[in-house]
Amino acid sequence: MHPSVHARTSPDKPAYIMAYSGETVSYGELEARSNQGAHLFRSLGLEPGDAIAIFMENNARYYEVLWAAQRSGLRFTCLSSKLTAGEVEYIVGDCEAKVFVTSEALAEVAREVAPLIAGVKLFMVGAAEAPYASFEAARGSFPTTPIADERAGSAMLYSSGTTGRPKGVKRAGVGEAPIETPSPLATLGQALYGWTPDSVYLSPAPLYHAAPLGWSMAVQAMGGTVVMMERFDAEDALRFIQDYRVTTAQWVPTHFVRMLKLPDEVRAKYDMSSLKAVFHAAAPCPVPVKEQMIAWWGPIVNEYYAGTEGNGFCHINSQEWLAHKGSVGRGMTAKVHICDDEGEELPPRAEGLVFFEGGGQFEYHGDPKKTAETRNKHGWTTLGDVGWLDEEGYLYLTDRKSFMIISGGVNIYPQEIENLLITHPKVADAAVVGAPDEEMGEKVVAVIQPIDWDADHEALRAELLSFTRKSLSHVKTPRVIDFMKELPRHATGKLYKRLIRDAYWGKEGSRIV
Repeated sequence: MHPSVHARTSPDKPAYIMAYSGETVSYGELEARSNQGAHLFRSLGLEPGDAIAIFMENNARYYEVLWAAQRSGLRFTCLSSKLTAGEVEYIVGDCEAKVFVTSEALAEVAREVAPLIAGVKLFMVGAAEAPYASFEAARGSFPTTPIADERAGSAMLYSSGTTGRPKGVKRAGVGEAPIETPSPLATLGQALYGWTPDSVYLSPAPLYHAAPLGWSMAVQAMGGTVVMMERFDAEDALRFIQDYRVTTAQWVPTHFVRMLKLPDEVRAKYDMSSLKAVFHAAAPCPVPVKEQMIAWWGPIVNEYYAGTEGNGFCHINSQEWLAHKGSVGRGMTAKVHICDDEGEELPPRAEGLVFFEGGGQFEYHGDPKKTAETRNKHGWTTLGDVGWLDEEGYLYLTDRKSFMIISGGVNIYPQEIENLLITHPKVADAAVVGAPDEEMGEKVVAVIQPIDWDADHEALRAELLSFTRKSLSHVKTPRVIDFMKELPRHATGKLYKRLIRDAYWGKEGSRIV
């Protein structure tokens, strides 16, 4: 379905609630404002298939812009609110946006961006400043009824840029289907997580990322209510689950780690009984962390593996996971294969590149070479992850191929080491990279974000080295342990590992303390 349907049947029902402020926008209000936005886009000459770029933090106008673009048949590219002016300029140009919508909260960067994107129509929500026009004022003069030529638009999101300059993931058919075309994610939500129009979905992550954007719009497509956190705080997330009687939510492992590291008395004081099903993705979840979450919340913790590219979807529930610990599930929308570098399929328990057969097709906008690199000789597609299948077809991810460390001819995948380090009570976050080594080619380096930055680093370093030696083979044990106040992690949980690695290879990147 579509929010417009629920606006007719339940106009006063909350479409979304801003968690901290409590501001509530009903389906009737969302319908009126998205219709006005659609008229505004048409008045600017935008036609189905054209593009807009949205550069905002989580705020109460975000969904109004998104649904205006969706019902206008547009490609909408959501940009990370953490980007620099140069990064914004690149994506706005690359996605061929004709309209750029930003917010008062990002005015400082927006001022730098404006002269870099000449020819693009500029709008700002909140207290707009020149050269930006007020988005609310501009749409306010238009009718609240639908435009005459509604078509379904969709997102064209960009990769996080962890291994290079980001590229837009483009799908065919934008602006061709009716706006009420069923949402695949809404269908999955119903089938896997028991979603109904009574579902209350907590969205703790930034909307510019594929998962919170897609899942929360799917909730609204089927008439549920989204509770959107303006920012993530571990204890506040628990409070919102209790106060808003949240039934479902999508997380990343970093959220789990931060909630689990709250004091026991803090975790115990909030009522989690309203939760019916939660799910996580986006980054590897260490086995001990997942075990603790299931012990705390019960067997309602689900996991999936998929990418913005939409070429495959694996899923696993708590019961399956307890029997296949560490797995990300079995393929649901495509067949999973493990292949060697020549594209030949490997047997169970052999590591190789993960490929999907029969899933959705995609291309990287304006980059046929990168698109071609995702296909093998069979036409199967990959996201660049390495893993293996067991005899029952359950997939286990090892790491990304680009993060592999080769030390003395031995392939070492950082994820296993990171998963161990994050379980240490004095570690808030961890990244493992390869650094140059004259004898071995590369050496294993662990970069740690301590819980207490003021703690004795030398003592912690010795403690962590002893800790890892008890569980890891000699070749996997870090040769160096360094510290950072905060790792460069995307708000969705993905680590900008390239920035850390580059610092050791003499390239521009994060400074290691």
